[in-house]
Order: sequence, then C-alpha cells, then structure tokens
Amino acid sequence: MHSGKRFGAIEFAVWTRRSIYVLTVLSAIPTVLYFLGWKFVSVPWQPIAILGTAVAFIVGFKNNASYSRLWEARQIYGAIINDSRSFGYVLRDALSNKDPKKVKDMFHRHYAWLTALRFQLREPRTWENMGTAQYDEYSKKYDIPERLTKLDDELKNYLSETELQYILSKKNRATQLMASQSKELSEAYARGDINDFQWTQINQQLVKFTDDQGKAERIKNFPYPRNFSSITTYLLLLFILFVPFGLLKELDKLGEGTVLEGWTIWFNIPFSLMVTWCFHTLDSVGEASVNPFEGSPNDVPITQISRTIEIDMRDMLDESDLPPAITPKNNIVL
Repeated sequence: MHSGKRFGAIEFAVWTRRSIYVLTVLSAIPTVLYFLGWKFVSVPWQPIAILGTAVAFIVGFKNNASYSRLWEARQIYGAIINDSRSFGYVLRDALSNKDPKKVKDMFHRHYAWLTALRFQLREPRTWENMGTAQYDEYSKKYDIPERLTKLDDELKNYLSETELQYILSKKNRATQLMASQSKELSEAYARGDINDFQWTQINQQLVKFTDDQGKAERIKNFPYPRNFSSITTYLLLLFILFVPFGLLKELDKLGEGTVLEGWTIWFNIPFSLMVTWCFHTLDSVGEASVNPFEGSPNDVPITQISRTIEIDMRDMLDESDLPPAITPKNNIVL
C-alpha cells in the first residue's frame, strides 16, 4: 500500500516509460509517412471517436471492478482485525485462570494462522502482474516480506516442532491451523475448562476466521474475468493504433494560411501520444489494483495488518517484549 500523499509525476512517468516509448513510435510512423506524401494513410476521425467512447466505457468498468476487488479485500482484513481482538480477549477471560499456557498456545497458533494465510495470499498466479517488467522493476523500491523469508522459518516462532512438521505436511496450512484451534477448544470444553456459553462464543470466532479466509481466497484464486480483460485489451489496442491515423488531416489543416503550413502535421506525435497515453495508463492503473494480494504498491498491507494484530494480542497478555511495527519503505508498506 502506498502510504504517501500521492505518486509523483516523475514516478508515474518512469513507471509508464516503456509504454511511452512504444506509443511515441506508433505516433511517429503515420506522421512520417503522411509528411513524405502518403496522404492515403489518413483515416476519418469520427469512427475512431466512437471506438474511443467504447474504450472509455469498458476501461471505466474495469477500473470500477478493480477498485471493488481491492476494497472488498480491505474489508476482509478489517474484519480479521476486529475478530482477532474479540477472539483474544474472550479466550483470555475464559481460560486464563484455568490454563494460561493453553491460552498462550492458542494465541501463538493464531499468529501462525495469520502468517500462513498471508504467505498463501502472496503466492503468484499466472494472471497476476508482478512478473512483468513494469511491476517487477518498481517492486525493487520496497520489500515484500513473504519473498524475503520462508514460511517454515516464520512458523518456528509460534509452533512446537511437532505441530510445525504436521502443519507443513498439509496443503492448506492456514485451514489446518484453524482446525487445530477448533480441536484445542473442543478438548477444553470436554474437560470442563469452559462452559457452554464460552465454547459457543469462541467457536463463533473461529467460524468467522474461516469465513474471512474463504473470502480472501476467493479474490486470490478467481481473477477478473478473462473475457472482460481480453476485450478491454483488444479494443484499447485498436484505439491506440488508429488514433495517430485519425488526427493526421485535422492537424495538417491547423497550419493552413500560416507560416506553419505543412509543418503542423508534426503536432500529431505529441497529441496522439497524449491521448493514447491517457487511455493506456488508465487501463494500467486498473490492472495494478485488480489483484489486491499479489504484492504491488496498491495492495492491501496484509503483512502490516498481521503484525498489528499480533502486537495487540500480545499486549492483551501483558507481554513486554512486543515485536516492532512494520514501517513503510519509500512510502510503501505491505
């Protein structure tokens, strides 16, 4: 998540420079041909304007859908924050006087669940963008914690060696950690350590965590529909290709009767670049937000949120050696 006031203009220009180079070349080719006498390369601007309207609608639709996916992801982790705090004090108040070690173990297992979940959500998918040059280059400005450490090493801080090996043998580690929590809770209930009401309260929190995990996995594993994504790409490409051809005659007429007659055709390059860059960058902005867990600077900061939850829950147990909060690097925090 970008935590600064805004992305800088230079930062934006550098991020989109590859597209600027390509768009400049695409604008220059018809301009040079027209200047050399190939007047027939010019096409009427009206059909291109209609195509531009269609592109504007579908790019706007994509950006709206991308923001919805991002906002839903943020709501999911907002719910995890609230549910974790509720789980912490309900569990502490129910079991602290009878089995304080069990409380601490279940707290640690919850930290492990948060860790396993964020590692699973950072796993790459074929439709995500972090492997492309544009995004990979920008990612060097900040740290993606899940790429710097291994899940095994992180879970060692929270689980016993026996439980660690058991969890690592499973495919969905986060799910199995929540299943272990449910098992511990059932055993405490069977021993009479908690009453019916307390068991119901804590069990409801575990159900909420499972629900939150499932919602996050749905966003992670279901991409923005490929049919909408594909048609947006194709229409945008057609628009970008035809804009420089549609502005040729209009810009050539601009200099008629002036000292610039015959030379205003060169205005086609900057004007075509400006128009096509706007549309292409709007599409890129939507693409940058459509996968809110992949590790881009526009993602939900799940690592920071997980650390905040751990700090809050450790504080509930009056622990003094709290882990440090995660701070932004170059205005980016994940």
